[in-house]
Amino acid sequence: MNELDLLVDQARAAFAATQAPAELEDAKARFLGKSGRVTELMKGMAQLSVDEKKTRGAAINAAKQAIEAALAERRQQLADAELAAQLQAEALDVTLPGRRRAGGGLHPIARAQERIEAIFASMGFDVADGPEIETDWYSFTALNNPPNHPARSMQDTFYVDMKDADGQWFNLRPHTSPMQVRYAQAHARRYAGQAHMPDIRVIAPGRTYRVDSDATHSPMFHQVEGLWIGENVSFKDLKVMYLDFIQAFFETSALKLRFRPSYFPFTEPSAEIDIMFEEGPLAGRWLEVSGSGQVHPQVVRNMGLDPERHIGFAFGSGIDRLAMLRYGVNDLRLFFEGDLRFLGQFQ
Repeated sequence: MNELDLLVDQARAAFAATQAPAELEDAKARFLGKSGRVTELMKGMAQLSVDEKKTRGAAINAAKQAIEAALAERRQQLADAELAAQLQAEALDVTLPGRRRAGGGLHPIARAQERIEAIFASMGFDVADGPEIETDWYSFTALNNPPNHPARSMQDTFYVDMKDADGQWFNLRPHTSPMQVRYAQAHARRYAGQAHMPDIRVIAPGRTYRVDSDATHSPMFHQVEGLWIGENVSFKDLKVMYLDFIQAFFETSALKLRFRPSYFPFTEPSAEIDIMFEEGPLAGRWLEVSGSGQVHPQVVRNMGLDPERHIGFAFGSGIDRLAMLRYGVNDLRLFFEGDLRFLGQFQ
């Protein structure tokens, strides 16, 4: 074996011993660099004759080509090994089950509202929906609550920087009562001039706004208000209707109902409605769930109706409060904090 064959074998062994591209480049420099062994052999031909240079140069070039081929082969081997390691580290086990996104569901307040709507629909009530940004007239004046009336103090709390045709600020409605007036007005126009007008039976569920925040109150809350007006509607109808509703909502007949005298500017007489469960963890306690009363004659007039002919009652219940009682929740704020651990219990 001549020196050139030995040099090629040494280069191949040196390249094979490397484990990283940087080590391979160091080994390359020892053989093919500016001061490498092949370069030194090329410099040593200066003293040879022309014929010897041809023979020696061809042999050195052949050895150089063999070394370069060994270098390229080792580079490819190291690149393949690096790619294999990367693929192994990033490998996907296609036999594993897929990660499914958890299914969503209705918010407990939305569930309660849907339940309320279904119960009243079965009693012949329409469901009305309307604007949350209201005029002063519909939110207060039409409900016998004129400007500067003391009964406004707990309700006229959120206003929008815009005025209506009467120069009054628009407000975030403090109750859904404006929809009772709007619905009754449309009903009165529809049957104007006719000898008989069908009873008005409607509920108005939705979001309402007041400055209030604690365990049982929120600045934004949900309310359902109901209205039943006809030519022969009395408190007896209110009691029977509300008892049927509350028993259906809580799915029990083991509860009692009572009315307590109260005051609302839009009803006269007025009453708070309390319930008492006869079974379960809340048994034996009277719980306030609604305000109610016979619609005030002035409100009937504002609806476009004749209070001497049309009479009826209105009521308003907090959907959030009913949901708290139905689901056993003791802090209203839990409904609005967005904690999936809490909300997931209702799915």
